[in-house]
Amino acid sequence: MKDKIRALIVDDEVLARRRVRNLLGSDTDVEIVSECVNGREAIIAMETQNPNLVFLDVQMPQINGFDVLEAVGKEQMPLVIFVTAYDKYAMRAFDVHAVDYLLKPFSISRFREAVQHAKNRLQSESKDEITRRIFALLNELKNKASYLERLTVKTNDCVLLIKVADIDWIEAQDKYVRLHVGRESHLLRESISNLETRLDPKKFLRIHRSHIINIDRIQKLETWFHNEYKVVLRDGTKLIMSRSQRKRLGEILGSDL
Repeated sequence: MKDKIRALIVDDEVLARRRVRNLLGSDTDVEIVSECVNGREAIIAMETQNPNLVFLDVQMPQINGFDVLEAVGKEQMPLVIFVTAYDKYAMRAFDVHAVDYLLKPFSISRFREAVQHAKNRLQSESKDEITRRIFALLNELKNKASYLERLTVKTNDCVLLIKVADIDWIEAQDKYVRLHVGRESHLLRESISNLETRLDPKKFLRIHRSHIINIDRIQKLETWFHNEYKVVLRDGTKLIMSRSQRKRLGEILGSDL
């Protein structure tokens, strides 16, 4: 290619960023202009670094990948390869609008295929067409988006239907999450990051990398070391809230924490 592709890597997980960076390392057509660990950094980088290709994680706390693109707007929209753990429904939407994606965990061959598609599109499609595809995808996902109302948990002898509204808090346990519902708890095979994206952010908040709480179950907040809080739930459970989430909880509660 005449000019190198200016690539931006956006992912809140360091290992995920490293994998994309390493896979791009041998591609002489691509120059990595920056790496971002959250949505705020991504918005600034897309406005200042002028990338024409972005590897964008969809599931990031506070500002997700879709929010980033809406904030940047059409004028500065690059070509995007979404990096995601979304379910099959969302994948169909990506396919319909011919917007490329990498479904975590992805293989080396799938990564190279996506990069080659990006190169072809940058050579053959106008910026307006690239922007049109991306915003058509965003509009479809926005119009059809809905948050979970029930979860199914398989046990040895039955399948439990659990109302999401009945969940007090959620705890990460390796590749699983433990749902705490009253005096019972249930193990669900799903990562906490993926589950977080499917919960209503006005009702559930990830207060720590390992904990999501039902905001309606908060009884009180206790001050803790280094300006952190302990969140005390109605059942007496006490969980530490990271400083980064204090502001978010304050916004939801309409209070300055």
